[in-house]
Amino acid sequence: MVEKSVVIKNETGIHARPASMIVQNASKFESDVNIIKDGQEVNAKSIMGIMSLGISKSSEVTIKADGSDEQAAVDAIVELIESGFGE
Repeated sequence: MVEKSVVIKNETGIHARPASMIVQNASKFESDVNIIKDGQEVNAKSIMGIMSLGISKSSEVTIKADGSDEQAAVDAIVELIESGFGE
């Protein structure tokens, strides 16, 4: 299992478009990928799960993956978040 924490930088937090980008990225990997915020953990391959976390700017989230490509999955999602989703 691999996990890494990251702070949300984009002004609008994680709304529908960034959430769908996370789902698309996470779905490329075989590993189970989860996002954790304030102790609540959801599947990163579920847009409804991500939206339910209510992630706003400056929130800290942890990306966790477990499986054959766990490191690549965590790195890809963290890189996407750190890029500000192209906003």
